[in-house]
Amino acid sequence: MLEDNAVEDIALSAFLDGNPVATFVLNREHVITYWNHACEQCLGYKAQDMIGSSDQWKPFFEQKRPVLADLVLDGCGEAGFQEYYDVAIRKSPVVPDAYQVETHFPKIGPHGKWLQFTAAPLRDKEGKIVGAIETVEDVTERREAENELREAHASLEQVVDVRTGELAKVNAQLLQDIDQRQAADEELRLQNKELTELNEKLKMAQEQLVQSEKLASIGQLAAGVAHEINNPIGYIFSNFTTLQDYLSGLFKIVQAYQDAEALIGDPKVLKEVKRIREEEDLDFLKEDIPVLMNESKEGIVRVRQIVQDLKDFSREEPKDEWQFSNLHHAIDSTVNIVNNEVKYKADVVKDYGDLPDIECMMSQINQVVLNMVVNAAHAMGEERGEIRIKTRVDGDMVRIDISDNGSGIPKDVLPRIFDPFFTTKPVGKGTGLGLSLSYGIIKKHNGSIEVSSEIGQGTTFHIAIPLRQTKPFEGAADE
Repeated sequence: MLEDNAVEDIALSAFLDGNPVATFVLNREHVITYWNHACEQCLGYKAQDMIGSSDQWKPFFEQKRPVLADLVLDGCGEAGFQEYYDVAIRKSPVVPDAYQVETHFPKIGPHGKWLQFTAAPLRDKEGKIVGAIETVEDVTERREAENELREAHASLEQVVDVRTGELAKVNAQLLQDIDQRQAADEELRLQNKELTELNEKLKMAQEQLVQSEKLASIGQLAAGVAHEINNPIGYIFSNFTTLQDYLSGLFKIVQAYQDAEALIGDPKVLKEVKRIREEEDLDFLKEDIPVLMNESKEGIVRVRQIVQDLKDFSREEPKDEWQFSNLHHAIDSTVNIVNNEVKYKADVVKDYGDLPDIECMMSQINQVVLNMVVNAAHAMGEERGEIRIKTRVDGDMVRIDISDNGSGIPKDVLPRIFDPFFTTKPVGKGTGLGLSLSYGIIKKHNGSIEVSSEIGQGTTFHIAIPLRQTKPFEGAADE
């Protein structure tokens, strides 16, 4: 039997290692007793190197000094905190006796990180402090977003100042002939007010519109996916209903054989058994039941694959999380979930090369493939067409060509197809964000996307993506 303290230590260790928040624990001697996996990922120091030491300062500072947990463990008040931190330290709104601080650490990562700490004392049953626990949260993205927002606000104020100055000059000129230009001045004022309101609305709605394009793609496919699922489910239920009838007959045969065991020498019993066997057609059941079961298994596999592909497509990834993924698997999954949108209009032909796993954000690449394949299906005329997806490696790039033999794109439209909100579809049939979103995603992957088209011959989108992401994206991708 383990002692109570040992059991508690095991439970606490399992809890901390499963906690996604970076967390470490100090005992009353300021020695690290726990350093969870999230700490290793966030701070870059392994638990095996930290546990048992008093090196909790190393990930943060160049020289040894107390961290927030050390100060809480020593019972320092707010005045004692200010000796080591030149930023505001506040009490935690949810944890008693806990304190929070947020500051920048240039030592962590290539460009430094903004971290938020929360430290609280650990007490025994008598209320004495026997240790301290500290959590570390990376808030760099939030702080950078706040800085960008402030810069954008300052830029907007500058634009407003410039516009105000320009308007003042215009107003001065208008005052020279107030009788003749009074109507024009009022119209200009109203237009300026409307423009300001529209700019504010556009600023708030643009990101929502771009994101809604992704959701709209799934929404447009919902009915088709439901149809694809209902078909195999339908014959599964039908087969199992028939199977129940078959099994009922088999049970009658089995029961007859059981009843006949003791009377096997009775001709009447043997005749009755034979009659039931012929009536229920046992030989046919032996042949048909395996067929029904195989069909049912195939239907179940189809349902599971359709649902899994839809889950893979709609899965959210953490922002800027690059992973090595199988491109062909992603294309297959995406084509599978748009099958109902495409299958009545065109055949999809896959011409795959030998590709290694590529470093990318696969859910975003899925979105690009979906946009291209659905657009190609919409480009088909009355006759059934063909959509071809070709992949190959070209040096350090992977190339994807998605072509169709549909109606083609007019030359005067080609230069505008990647513009946001540009669409040739009727009102209510498209947002004009699909190709713009695809363009932004490929640029974010440091790749390129080009198009060639001939009226009546079809269209080909040429996509190139690096096998490995060796440099950060320097533009602004629409996500």
